[in-house]
Amino acid sequence: MLMKVILLILVSVISFGASAQVENEHVPSYFGLQVRPVFPTRFIGNSTLSIEQEDPELIYITTSLKQKIGYSFGGTVRVGLTKLIAFETGLNFTQRNFDLNMAVPDSSIDMTRKLSFISYDLPINALFYIPLAEKWYMNASLGVDVNFAPTEIEVKTDTTGANYFWHRAVLDSKISLGLNANVGFEFRTEKSGFFYLGGSAKVPFKPIFSLITNYHYQGYKSNIQGDVDGSFLSIDFKYFFPNIKNKGPQPMRGPIVQ
Repeated sequence: MLMKVILLILVSVISFGASAQVENEHVPSYFGLQVRPVFPTRFIGNSTLSIEQEDPELIYITTSLKQKIGYSFGGTVRVGLTKLIAFETGLNFTQRNFDLNMAVPDSSIDMTRKLSFISYDLPINALFYIPLAEKWYMNASLGVDVNFAPTEIEVKTDTTGANYFWHRAVLDSKISLGLNANVGFEFRTEKSGFFYLGGSAKVPFKPIFSLITNYHYQGYKSNIQGDVDGSFLSIDFKYFFPNIKNKGPQPMRGPIVQ
C-alpha cells in the first residue's frame, strides 16, 4: 500500500513537471538518474554502537555494530520554478552495511558477521542554482527525506553446541523522516543532458532501528539493546536527460474551437 502511495506521488510530480514545462518553456523540468556511495561519519552522527550487559546476575556479553560503506541509487525529478530555483524529488534504494561483533569474554567467544539494512527514500528538497559560467552551475539544496524500511532483520549466529546469538533490528516505525542537505556542481549541455557531481549529508530525526542481542546458553539467556543512528555522507553522481523538442508543427495551445 505504501509503495503505491509513493509511486503515485512520483507520477504526480512528473506530471506536474511536464505540465509546468508546457506552460513555461523558459523554466523546464527534468528527469534523471543518480548513484552514490554512502560513507559513515562521526561529524554528523555516531557510526559505531557499543553495548554490554550491565546486570551482574546475567551472562556478561558485549555487542558492537560499526557502519561501513554502503550505496544508494534511483531516479530523480527536478521541477523548475524559476531560472534559479527548483523543486527536486525522486525515489532511491539505499543499503547501509554494518560489521556486527559479538563476544562472551568469560568464555573466550569473539565472533563477527556482516549485516545489511535497506530502505526506500523519497527526498523533498528546495534547490537553488548559482551560475558560474555559460554551462557551469553550482547547486545547493535542503529538505527532508521520507524513509520507508520494508522489513526488520533477524539473524542467528551459532557459537558452540546449542549456544547461539540472536540479533534483531527492531523498527519503531516503518516510516520515518530525516534531514537532507546537498551541494555540488553540474555541467549543462543542450543535446547531451546535465552531468552533476556533488555531496550529501543525511541525518535521520530518530534512530533507524534498535539492535537487540540475545545470547542463549544452556537454557539461560542474556539480553542487551541499543539504538543505531544511521547518519551518513555521500558522493552523488547524477545525470539528467535532455528535453528533446518535437520537430515540425506544434499543437496550438488553448481550448479547441470547432
